[in-house]
Amino acid sequence: MTPAAFDAIERFVGACSRWGRVSNLVSAADRDRLWERHVLDSLQLVPLAQGAGPTWVDLGSGGGFPGIVVAIAREGTDMTLVEANKKKSAFLLQAAAEAGVKVRVLPQRIEAVTPFVADIVSARALAPLETLIDMARPFFGAATVGLFPKGKDATAETGAAHARHDFSASLLPSLTENSAIVRVTGLRTVT
Repeated sequence: MTPAAFDAIERFVGACSRWGRVSNLVSAADRDRLWERHVLDSLQLVPLAQGAGPTWVDLGSGGGFPGIVVAIAREGTDMTLVEANKKKSAFLLQAAAEAGVKVRVLPQRIEAVTPFVADIVSARALAPLETLIDMARPFFGAATVGLFPKGKDATAETGAAHARHDFSASLLPSLTENSAIVRVTGLRTVT
């Protein structure tokens, strides 16, 4: 990571700390360990997107993890953040401006967004994988990669999602203890 990207992430983390005192962006327990718990968790997605195009949509962006962190660290990324909560959407716009990163914020429910094909779709702590794939499907094309950090139940969630959806998945070890990243490709429409 470049020194400029590190500084931008530091400004973003500062915004999270300030806003976190008045808005529930991250849990109170995690506010003192934003780098360890949220930034590094987000940064680990960047190498997993290697070779994919620049268009990235982050669903249920909440406090900007992983969306804003990825937009800073992955040069040339065209990031769209989808967040229905108006207070969190306002934070995302303000925090991105403070960090000096350009992102598009859509302050609406995921199902209300006009579908578009993204090269990468991500979501962190949003829903079980089975539901998440339903939400992400409108943004998937033939070559789209889904990157979904999941907790200790990643294997079970992937199995449940396979019962309803046709896709390929890889479970990759996460830097966050007792968790994995589910990398989804080849999402096909089930008839």
